[in-house]
Amino acid sequence: MFLSRVFNNGRILNQSIFSDNILSAKLVTHGRLFHLSCSLKEEAKETDNSETIRDPSKDRTKVIPVETSIRYIQSKAYAETYGGDPVWKLYRRNHKGSLAPRKTRKTCIRQGVISTGNPCPICRDEYLVLDAKNTKLLEQFISPFTGEILSYSQTGICQKRYKELLVAVEIAKDKGFIKFDIPFRKYDYSLYKN
Repeated sequence: MFLSRVFNNGRILNQSIFSDNILSAKLVTHGRLFHLSCSLKEEAKETDNSETIRDPSKDRTKVIPVETSIRYIQSKAYAETYGGDPVWKLYRRNHKGSLAPRKTRKTCIRQGVISTGNPCPICRDEYLVLDAKNTKLLEQFISPFTGEILSYSQTGICQKRYKELLVAVEIAKDKGFIKFDIPFRKYDYSLYKN
């Protein structure tokens, strides 16, 4: 089988596949002739080796629906694990030195696997899903006194989950799932009269 293609600034003169394993091509670039060949079976072997078996306790590729997360928060398993405290209450991050870093880590999950030894309170429990419908979880991150969202330095959640938390709380407030007070502002209308 012979093909002809344009490749960047060069031109492939001919491309041939010998059996099913070897790809061979002649390439002309800037007046020079190059002969390229590669084995397709070796690439297939490399992709098979890259897929390693993941530890099921650290695997986070499975998507948990919000309804499952809501049922989990109302279950006995959640009550036994966290009691009446918020999910971030007993969390303490490991860090080097006596002073904790100013910011929390960027993310706890990389390529679908927990990449740290001590993930944040949301990343460590796969059934905790930050969504506007999951108000019981979102209310744990809102201050009962001021109504503001607690900072990541106080709760210990990673930056990625903190951004998801901000978005979920704003959507929940917009849709009316979470109640919040709007401060009353008194204006002096005498300044606006003629």
